[in-house]
Amino acid sequence: MLTAKQIDFYRTQGYLVLERQIPEDLIAAARAELAHFIELARGIDESNDVLDLEDSHRPDQPRVRRVKLPHAVSPVFGDLMRSKWILDPVRALIGGSVRLHTSKLNLKSAGYGAAVEWHQDWAFYPHTNDDVLAVGVMLDDVGPENGPLLVYPGSHRGEIFDHHAEGYFCGAMSLEKSGLDPADAVPLTAPAGSISIHHGRTVHGSDLNRSTRDRALLLYEMTAVDAWPLQGSFSEMGTLEDYDTRILCGDATIAPRLEPVPVRLPIPKPPQLGSIYQVQKAMSDRSFDVIDASQREVNAQT
Repeated sequence: MLTAKQIDFYRTQGYLVLERQIPEDLIAAARAELAHFIELARGIDESNDVLDLEDSHRPDQPRVRRVKLPHAVSPVFGDLMRSKWILDPVRALIGGSVRLHTSKLNLKSAGYGAAVEWHQDWAFYPHTNDDVLAVGVMLDDVGPENGPLLVYPGSHRGEIFDHHAEGYFCGAMSLEKSGLDPADAVPLTAPAGSISIHHGRTVHGSDLNRSTRDRALLLYEMTAVDAWPLQGSFSEMGTLEDYDTRILCGDATIAPRLEPVPVRLPIPKPPQLGSIYQVQKAMSDRSFDVIDASQREVNAQT
Protein backbone atom coordinates (compact mmCIF):
# COMPACT_ATOMS: atom_id res chain seq x y z
CA MET A 1 0.00 0.00 0.00
CA LEU A 2 1.05 3.60 -0.46
CA THR A 3 2.11 5.77 2.44
CA ALA A 4 0.14 8.85 3.45
CA LYS A 5 3.04 10.95 2.14
CA GLN A 6 2.90 9.27 -1.29
CA ILE A 7 -0.87 9.72 -1.52
CA ASP A 8 -0.57 13.39 -0.57
CA PHE A 9 2.16 13.87 -3.19
CA TYR A 10 -0.10 12.39 -5.88
CA ARG A 11 -3.01 14.57 -4.76
CA THR A 12 -0.98 17.78 -4.96
CA GLN A 13 1.42 17.03 -7.84
CA GLY A 14 -0.69 14.77 -10.05
CA TYR A 15 1.88 12.01 -10.48
CA LEU A 16 3.90 9.44 -8.58
CA VAL A 17 6.87 7.16 -9.29
CA LEU A 18 7.36 3.88 -7.42
CA GLU A 19 10.82 2.50 -8.08
CA ARG A 20 11.34 -1.23 -8.68
CA GLN A 21 7.68 -1.98 -7.99
CA ILE A 22 7.40 -5.01 -10.29
CA PRO A 23 9.41 -8.20 -9.58
CA GLU A 24 12.25 -8.87 -12.00
CA ASP A 25 10.79 -12.17 -13.26
CA LEU A 26 7.57 -10.45 -14.31
CA ILE A 27 9.51 -7.75 -16.15
CA ALA A 28 11.57 -10.43 -17.91
CA ALA A 29 8.38 -12.21 -18.98
CA ALA A 30 6.93 -8.92 -20.26
CA ARG A 31 10.07 -8.20 -22.29
CA ALA A 32 9.97 -11.66 -23.84
CA GLU A 33 6.32 -11.14 -24.77
CA LEU A 34 7.15 -7.75 -26.30
CA ALA A 35 9.89 -9.35 -28.43
CA HIS A 36 7.27 -11.76 -29.76
CA PHE A 37 4.98 -8.92 -30.84
CA ILE A 38 7.82 -7.05 -32.51
CA GLU A 39 8.60 -10.16 -34.52
CA LEU A 40 4.96 -10.32 -35.63
CA ALA A 41 5.57 -7.02 -37.46
CA ARG A 42 8.08 -8.65 -39.78
CA GLY A 43 6.61 -9.09 -43.24
CA ILE A 44 3.56 -6.83 -42.82
CA ASP A 45 3.12 -3.55 -44.68
CA GLU A 46 0.84 -1.51 -42.43
CA SER A 47 -0.63 -1.22 -38.96
CA ASN A 48 -3.36 -3.66 -37.93
CA ASP A 49 -5.66 -4.33 -34.98
CA VAL A 50 -2.72 -5.30 -32.74
CA LEU A 51 0.31 -3.36 -33.95
CA ASP A 52 0.76 0.35 -34.66
CA LEU A 53 3.85 0.81 -36.83
CA GLU A 54 6.35 3.64 -37.09
CA ASP A 55 6.14 5.73 -40.26
CA SER A 56 9.61 4.41 -41.17
CA HIS A 57 8.57 0.74 -40.77
CA ARG A 58 9.49 -1.69 -43.53
CA PRO A 59 8.43 -5.35 -43.76
CA ASP A 60 12.09 -6.43 -43.68
CA GLN A 61 12.95 -3.97 -40.88
CA PRO A 62 10.03 -4.01 -38.45
CA ARG A 63 9.48 -0.89 -36.36
CA VAL A 64 6.64 -1.00 -33.87
CA ARG A 65 5.59 2.06 -31.88
CA ARG A 66 2.61 0.55 -30.07
CA VAL A 67 1.05 -2.78 -29.15
CA LYS A 68 -2.70 -2.12 -28.93
CA LEU A 69 -4.68 -3.45 -25.97
CA PRO A 70 -1.85 -5.66 -24.68
CA HIS A 71 -3.99 -6.92 -21.79
CA ALA A 72 -6.41 -8.43 -24.33
CA VAL A 73 -3.85 -10.09 -26.61
CA SER A 74 -1.42 -11.47 -24.01
CA PRO A 75 -2.03 -13.33 -20.72
CA VAL A 76 1.31 -11.97 -19.47
CA PHE A 77 0.12 -8.37 -19.76
CA GLY A 78 -3.39 -9.26 -18.60
CA ASP A 79 -2.17 -11.00 -15.46
CA LEU A 80 0.21 -8.17 -14.60
CA MET A 81 -2.65 -5.67 -14.90
CA ARG A 82 -4.67 -7.62 -12.31
CA SER A 83 -1.74 -8.15 -9.93
CA LYS A 84 -1.32 -6.54 -6.53
CA TRP A 85 1.72 -4.69 -7.86
CA ILE A 86 -0.60 -2.61 -10.05
CA LEU A 87 -3.96 -2.64 -8.29
CA ASP A 88 -2.81 -1.97 -4.71
CA PRO A 89 -1.48 1.55 -5.42
CA VAL A 90 -4.43 2.29 -7.73
CA ARG A 91 -6.93 1.33 -5.03
CA ALA A 92 -5.11 3.56 -2.57
CA LEU A 93 -5.60 6.53 -4.92
CA ILE A 94 -9.10 6.11 -6.39
CA GLY A 95 -10.83 3.62 -4.10
CA GLY A 96 -11.55 -0.09 -3.98
CA SER A 97 -13.72 -0.34 -7.09
CA VAL A 98 -11.63 0.05 -10.26
CA ARG A 99 -12.50 -0.25 -13.93
CA LEU A 100 -10.11 -0.63 -16.86
CA HIS A 101 -10.44 2.11 -19.43
CA THR A 102 -7.85 0.83 -21.90
CA SER A 103 -4.26 -0.40 -22.22
CA LYS A 104 -1.36 0.15 -24.60
CA LEU A 105 2.33 -0.63 -24.85
CA ASN A 106 4.22 2.36 -26.25
CA LEU A 107 7.68 1.77 -27.69
CA LYS A 108 10.42 4.30 -28.27
CA SER A 109 13.10 2.35 -30.04
CA ALA A 110 16.68 3.58 -29.92
CA GLY A 111 17.36 6.37 -32.40
CA TYR A 112 13.91 6.76 -33.87
CA GLY A 113 11.17 6.29 -31.26
CA ALA A 114 8.32 8.72 -32.00
CA ALA A 115 7.41 11.63 -29.74
CA VAL A 116 3.98 12.14 -28.17
CA GLU A 117 2.93 15.79 -28.08
CA TRP A 118 1.72 17.51 -24.91
CA HIS A 119 -1.81 16.54 -23.93
CA GLN A 120 -4.17 15.63 -21.12
CA ASP A 121 -5.74 12.16 -21.21
CA TRP A 122 -8.90 13.82 -19.86
CA ALA A 123 -9.21 15.72 -23.14
CA PHE A 124 -9.88 12.39 -24.88
CA TYR A 125 -12.24 10.86 -22.34
CA PRO A 126 -13.83 13.16 -19.73
CA HIS A 127 -15.91 11.39 -17.09
CA THR A 128 -18.45 12.34 -14.44
CA ASN A 129 -15.62 12.62 -11.91
CA ASP A 130 -11.86 12.72 -12.28
CA ASP A 131 -10.79 9.62 -10.37
CA VAL A 132 -9.07 8.68 -13.60
CA LEU A 133 -5.38 7.74 -13.91
CA ALA A 134 -2.77 5.92 -15.94
CA VAL A 135 -0.23 3.43 -14.60
CA GLY A 136 3.00 3.15 -16.63
CA VAL A 137 5.18 0.06 -16.21
CA MET A 138 8.78 0.71 -17.26
CA LEU A 139 10.06 -2.34 -19.12
CA ASP A 140 13.44 -0.65 -19.67
CA ASP A 141 15.61 1.69 -17.64
CA VAL A 142 14.27 5.18 -18.33
CA GLY A 143 16.66 8.12 -18.32
CA PRO A 144 16.43 11.71 -19.53
CA GLU A 145 17.78 10.85 -23.00
CA ASN A 146 15.56 7.95 -24.14
CA GLY A 147 12.18 9.65 -24.22
CA PRO A 148 10.85 9.58 -20.65
CA LEU A 149 7.33 10.61 -19.81
CA LEU A 150 7.33 14.33 -18.98
CA VAL A 151 4.70 15.83 -16.68
CA TYR A 152 3.71 19.27 -15.41
CA PRO A 153 3.34 19.00 -11.62
CA GLY A 154 0.06 20.30 -10.32
CA SER A 155 -1.49 20.75 -13.77
CA HIS A 156 -4.24 18.25 -12.87
CA ARG A 157 -5.74 20.88 -10.58
CA GLY A 158 -6.07 23.45 -13.35
CA GLU A 159 -8.00 23.92 -16.56
CA ILE A 160 -8.53 21.57 -19.46
CA PHE A 161 -6.58 23.07 -22.35
CA ASP A 162 -7.66 23.38 -25.95
CA HIS A 163 -6.71 20.24 -27.92
CA HIS A 164 -8.10 21.40 -31.29
CA ALA A 165 -6.55 22.44 -34.59
CA GLU A 166 -8.30 23.72 -37.71
CA GLY A 167 -11.64 23.27 -35.95
CA TYR A 168 -11.12 19.58 -35.12
CA PHE A 169 -9.91 17.70 -32.07
CA CYS A 170 -6.24 16.82 -32.60
CA GLY A 171 -5.27 15.34 -29.23
CA ALA A 172 -2.48 17.86 -28.61
CA MET A 173 -2.11 21.28 -27.01
CA SER A 174 0.13 24.27 -27.53
CA LEU A 175 2.44 25.07 -24.61
CA GLU A 176 2.77 28.66 -25.78
CA LYS A 177 -0.97 29.24 -25.93
CA SER A 178 -1.45 27.43 -22.62
CA GLY A 179 1.12 29.57 -20.81
CA LEU A 180 3.24 26.61 -19.71
CA ASP A 181 7.02 26.91 -19.49
CA PRO A 182 8.97 23.94 -20.96
CA ALA A 183 11.46 24.31 -18.10
CA ASP A 184 8.76 23.37 -15.57
CA ALA A 185 8.19 19.86 -16.98
CA VAL A 186 9.51 16.97 -14.87
CA PRO A 187 10.90 13.77 -16.47
CA LEU A 188 9.75 10.51 -14.86
CA THR A 189 12.97 8.50 -14.84
CA ALA A 190 13.55 5.24 -12.98
CA PRO A 191 14.99 1.73 -13.39
CA ALA A 192 13.17 -1.03 -15.24
CA GLY A 193 10.42 -2.52 -13.09
CA SER A 194 9.38 0.86 -11.72
CA ILE A 195 5.91 2.27 -12.29
CA SER A 196 4.64 5.79 -12.81
CA ILE A 197 1.12 6.94 -12.07
CA HIS A 198 -0.32 10.15 -13.46
CA HIS A 199 -3.72 11.75 -13.03
CA GLY A 200 -5.98 11.90 -16.08
CA ARG A 201 -5.89 15.71 -16.08
CA THR A 202 -2.09 16.00 -15.75
CA VAL A 203 -0.41 17.61 -18.76
CA HIS A 204 2.19 15.22 -20.13
CA GLY A 205 4.10 14.21 -23.26
CA SER A 206 7.36 12.58 -24.32
CA ASP A 207 10.19 13.51 -26.63
CA LEU A 208 11.83 11.44 -29.34
CA ASN A 209 14.19 8.72 -28.22
CA ARG A 210 17.56 10.31 -29.00
CA SER A 211 19.64 7.60 -27.35
CA THR A 212 21.03 4.16 -28.18
CA ARG A 213 18.69 2.51 -25.63
CA ASP A 214 15.09 1.37 -26.14
CA ARG A 215 12.28 2.61 -23.94
CA ALA A 216 9.12 0.54 -23.63
CA LEU A 217 6.28 1.76 -21.41
CA LEU A 218 3.28 -0.47 -20.69
CA LEU A 219 0.26 1.69 -19.84
CA TYR A 220 -2.92 0.70 -18.02
CA GLU A 221 -5.52 3.48 -17.90
CA MET A 222 -8.08 3.04 -15.12
CA THR A 223 -11.02 4.81 -13.53
CA ALA A 224 -13.13 4.54 -10.41
CA VAL A 225 -16.14 2.35 -11.17
CA ASP A 226 -18.50 5.24 -10.40
CA ALA A 227 -16.74 7.50 -12.95
CA TRP A 228 -18.82 7.26 -16.13
CA PRO A 229 -17.73 8.57 -19.55
CA LEU A 230 -19.48 11.59 -21.01
CA GLN A 231 -21.28 11.40 -24.33
CA GLY A 232 -19.12 12.80 -27.11
CA SER A 233 -15.85 11.48 -25.68
CA PHE A 234 -13.60 8.77 -27.12
CA SER A 235 -14.92 6.28 -24.55
CA GLU A 236 -17.12 3.48 -25.85
CA MET A 237 -19.25 1.68 -23.27
CA GLY A 238 -21.12 -0.84 -25.37
CA THR A 239 -23.75 -2.64 -23.33
CA LEU A 240 -23.83 -2.49 -19.54
CA GLU A 241 -22.80 -6.13 -19.44
CA ASP A 242 -19.78 -5.40 -21.64
CA TYR A 243 -18.89 -2.34 -19.62
CA ASP A 244 -18.96 -4.24 -16.34
CA THR A 245 -16.58 -6.90 -17.68
CA ARG A 246 -13.91 -4.20 -17.41
CA ILE A 247 -14.25 -4.01 -13.61
CA LEU A 248 -10.93 -5.19 -12.17
CA CYS A 249 -11.95 -5.14 -8.52
CA GLY A 250 -14.81 -3.96 -6.34
CA ASP A 251 -18.52 -3.58 -7.06
CA ALA A 252 -20.54 -2.49 -10.07
CA THR A 253 -22.87 0.50 -9.92
CA ILE A 254 -25.36 2.32 -12.11
CA ALA A 255 -25.13 5.47 -9.98
CA PRO A 256 -22.39 7.70 -11.44
CA ARG A 257 -20.67 10.04 -8.99
CA LEU A 258 -20.94 13.62 -10.26
CA GLU A 259 -18.20 16.11 -9.42
CA PRO A 260 -17.70 19.73 -10.57
CA VAL A 261 -14.76 19.03 -12.89
CA PRO A 262 -13.79 21.08 -15.98
CA VAL A 263 -14.58 19.49 -19.33
CA ARG A 264 -13.91 20.14 -23.02
CA LEU A 265 -15.44 17.55 -25.31
CA PRO A 266 -13.17 16.11 -28.04
CA ILE A 267 -15.50 17.13 -30.84
CA PRO A 268 -15.69 17.57 -33.75
CA LYS A 269 -13.75 14.35 -34.14
CA PRO A 270 -10.71 14.45 -36.44
CA PRO A 271 -11.45 13.67 -40.11
CA GLN A 272 -9.11 10.67 -39.92
CA LEU A 273 -9.31 8.67 -36.72
CA GLY A 274 -6.41 6.53 -35.57
CA SER A 275 -3.88 6.25 -32.77
CA ILE A 276 -2.70 9.34 -30.92
CA TYR A 277 0.32 9.43 -33.25
CA GLN A 278 -1.97 9.81 -36.26
CA VAL A 279 -4.40 12.24 -34.64
CA GLN A 280 -1.62 14.55 -33.41
CA LYS A 281 -0.24 15.00 -36.92
CA ALA A 282 -2.87 17.71 -37.40
CA MET A 283 -1.11 19.84 -34.76
CA SER A 284 1.14 22.41 -36.47
CA ASP A 285 2.42 24.04 -33.26
CA ARG A 286 4.56 21.07 -32.22
CA SER A 287 6.78 21.07 -29.15
CA PHE A 288 9.02 18.15 -30.08
CA ASP A 289 11.20 17.92 -33.16
CA VAL A 290 10.19 15.55 -35.93
CA ILE A 291 13.00 13.40 -37.31
CA ASP A 292 12.52 12.50 -40.96
CA ALA A 293 13.01 8.98 -42.28
CA SER A 294 16.56 9.56 -43.53
CA GLN A 295 17.70 10.95 -40.20
CA ARG A 296 16.09 8.03 -38.39
CA GLU A 297 18.23 5.70 -40.47
CA VAL A 298 21.37 7.59 -39.44
CA ASN A 299 20.35 7.59 -35.77
CA ALA A 300 19.58 3.89 -35.81
CA GLN A 301 23.08 3.12 -37.10
CA THR A 302 24.98 5.33 -34.60
